[in-house]
Order: sequence, then C-alpha cells, then structure tokens
Amino acid sequence: MLSFLDPNTLARTYRDPIAWLILAVDLFPIIAVLTMGWGAVALVFLYWLENLIIGAVTLAKMTATSMRDGPGGLIRMAFLGPFFFVHYGMFCFVHGVFVSMFASLSSDTTPGFPTPFSLIDQALASGPNMTAFILAIILVQVILFLQDYIWGGEYRESSVDKEMMAPYGRIIVLHFGIFAGAFAMVALGEPMLGILALILLRALWGVFLTVRRRLRLDDALQTKS
Repeated sequence: MLSFLDPNTLARTYRDPIAWLILAVDLFPIIAVLTMGWGAVALVFLYWLENLIIGAVTLAKMTATSMRDGPGGLIRMAFLGPFFFVHYGMFCFVHGVFVSMFASLSSDTTPGFPTPFSLIDQALASGPNMTAFILAIILVQVILFLQDYIWGGEYRESSVDKEMMAPYGRIIVLHFGIFAGAFAMVALGEPMLGILALILLRALWGVFLTVRRRLRLDDALQTKS
C-alpha cells in the first residue's frame, strides 16, 4: 500500500503507455455522465459487465497455465474450468439480479425475475453507447493478457488455483462498495458529484492495480537479471 503512495513508483508506473490507457478507460465514463446522461444505474451495470469480462480473462489465464503443465494440467483444467465457470457465473448472476433490482427501484418499474441473458441485455441497454465502453475494457484486458501474462511469462509463475480465486476478492472489495454507493446516490436523487465520485473511486482502484502491476514487472526483471 505504501508503494501505491510513493511518487517515484507512480512516476515509474506512468512511463508505460499501457498505464495511461488503463487510466483513460477508467475515467472514460465521465464523458458518458457529462454528455450522455448516464446515471448510477448505467455505471453499476458497466462495472458488472466488467466483472464478466474479468471472468472470461480468468478462464483464459487458467487455460494458459494448465497448458504449461502438460497433459496433467489440461486434465486438471477439465475439472476446474467448468467449476469456475458455474461458480463465478452464479456469483455474477446473483450480483446482477441485485443490480437489476436496483435499476427497477430507481425507475419505479417491476420487471420479472431475470435470466443471465436478459441481465446482459438490460446492462447493455442501460446507457447510451454502453457497447463502446465495454469494447474499450475488453481491449485493455486483451492487451494486458497478451503482454503481461503470455509474452511477459507470468503464466509460468502462476497456477490454475491461484488464477481461479483471483477475481472474487476484486468483486467483494470494490464492487459491493460501488453498489452501496450507487444506492446512496439514488436515495439522494443521483447528485452529479456523487456519481462522479463513484467513477473516481473506480479509477483510484485502477491506479492501485496499475502500480501493483509495475511492481510485479519490476520483480520479474530483477529475477531475470
């Protein structure tokens, strides 16, 4: 945590163009709020869809790591991959149901119980140009997966079990906090400053993760040298 606040570490982190790309994507929703009329509901749905993308990337990481371990790793992946898909999928589905309920409260509607596909449709329709924002998140995640995990060799130091557990802490620590904050915004009439604060909270978390990425890359370089 102290490294996160260290000016030298921050400066070293943001010499990397990818770090600026991550920050730009994290702050991009400000444009949607100021020019497209996005409110708290669209923001929470955006971050919920991001969780689904993280889940897909996690499966890709698990697969890459299992391939490193040869036939035994692939056999292990054959069991853990479907388990993660169902368990993480149910975790996100329940989270999505709460987001849908939150959306109905803010619009005074009473939709029926959603399905996974209807939740995705509802999320994509919750704000103008939502698809463009999702594609930007996918682009960042693909770049990080290829550059750090594959070409950078992180898959050699990881394990299927480690990658499988990684997304859960991210959801619990950050997104339930954002969800609670969004409820407060709706209760207060969705004030602009509050909605922008949610975006800045998410961006601050992104800076923290980007600094951790820099430190991880530095450790890898020292190990190689």
